[in-house]
Amino acid sequence: MTVHTGWQGRFFEDFVVGDVFEHPLGRTVTTTDNIWFTLLTQNTAPLHFDHEYAKRTEFGQPLVNSTFTLALVAGQSVTDISQNVYANLGWTDITLPNPVFEGDTIHSRSEVLSTRESASRPGLGIVTVRTTGSKQTGETVIEYVRSAMVYKHGHGPRADRTRGDQQ
Repeated sequence: MTVHTGWQGRFFEDFVVGDVFEHPLGRTVTTTDNIWFTLLTQNTAPLHFDHEYAKRTEFGQPLVNSTFTLALVAGQSVTDISQNVYANLGWTDITLPNPVFEGDTIHSRSEVLSTRESASRPGLGIVTVRTTGSKQTGETVIEYVRSAMVYKHGHGPRADRTRGDQQ
């Protein structure tokens, strides 16, 4: 019998400027997702959780909480971008050009914009990506730039499991 290890994610050296990752998992947003996330974060805007209120807006239905959209699309990118993250450094240039509604299915992709070794932490590098989330119609619903510190091969909490190297 052959034992295969599961996907361990990309390390700093695996990123090349210009590479695009089509993240594999889409997600359909439900009413429960929207209401629970909105109330969990203490967002009191009825546009997200009061269907009768939302019917009287120009949208005619609840809008999905935009921070849920950010969290979902960021989560979709983890398997390709930050499975081996040390820390997120920031999100910038966040735009929400089209609304997300309950029942929309979101997919995402990320393009590597830049990479550089960390000046202060030799076992890490900084990766910057532009991530775009789209719904089933093809419309972009979110785009942002994200920078993260990512472990190099042979470093980090799994170093002894992935290559036998030490941190």
